[in-house]
Amino acid sequence: MLPTLPFGRTGHLSTRTIFGAAAFWAVSQKVANATLDLLLRYGVNHIDTAASYGHSEERIGPWMKRHRDDFFLATKVEERSYKLAWESIRRSLKRLRVEQVDLLQLHNLGDPTDWETVMNSGGALDALLEARQQGLTRFIGITGHGTQIARLHRLALDRANFDAVLLPYNYPMMQNPQYAAEFENLMKVCRERNVAVQTIKSLAQGPWGAHSHTRTTWYKPLEDQADMASAIHWVFATRPNVFLNTTGDVELLPHVLDAASRFDPNAPIPDMAAVAEARQMKPLFV
Repeated sequence: MLPTLPFGRTGHLSTRTIFGAAAFWAVSQKVANATLDLLLRYGVNHIDTAASYGHSEERIGPWMKRHRDDFFLATKVEERSYKLAWESIRRSLKRLRVEQVDLLQLHNLGDPTDWETVMNSGGALDALLEARQQGLTRFIGITGHGTQIARLHRLALDRANFDAVLLPYNYPMMQNPQYAAEFENLMKVCRERNVAVQTIKSLAQGPWGAHSHTRTTWYKPLEDQADMASAIHWVFATRPNVFLNTTGDVELLPHVLDAASRFDPNAPIPDMAAVAEARQMKPLFV
């Protein structure tokens, strides 16, 4: 079974390994159902999807009739205006076959211009706040990519009472001094305010570049089981209060869950510098 932690101030005890349902972008319902069995076997109790993840919400929807109480259910809104965000929220609830999600998140809010649009009057944030007021979501959050995202998330926490943030955390990215400093600043505020921190891109080896795309992830992931375990255990060991969202490939998922289930908090922190050198790991964002 997987270790658990309180998901910020929500009151939910979530598995530290959250199912990243971007893996359902283009899978069949049969494959999705087999994945559900895997999640239940490992005790995963938290799903993170998005309106823009292809067929993901539609694949999760059929599970909800029998398993709604088994999962903390999160989705995301990528629209920037109030009106379009509301339309997205209604579509998500319909696809997921639920009347309420646990967490509704602003999706991929890393562009400063988009950030201002969303945060100001008439922006998507107004739709999320209203959805929370109406009981369509219990909590709200914010997500994003890129080297500027820790700084923008920190600013966002002063604009609204967000319950969760989501951003990249892996060894290559933390070698960027500016990102590392801004990440630490964000973590400090999240600890003080009891905001849940979700991390992504733990298995990112680097951009695909000239490599053939052999996985559904938009980046080239680590695939050797020992390397994957090192990367996952490094996240857990160096950040004992964060969550790790699984990589977006259903074929890699069993390996991720196996590695996460074997995490030993008393073991030495993995030598990710050696892994990074051996696998020529590169940051996804510069």
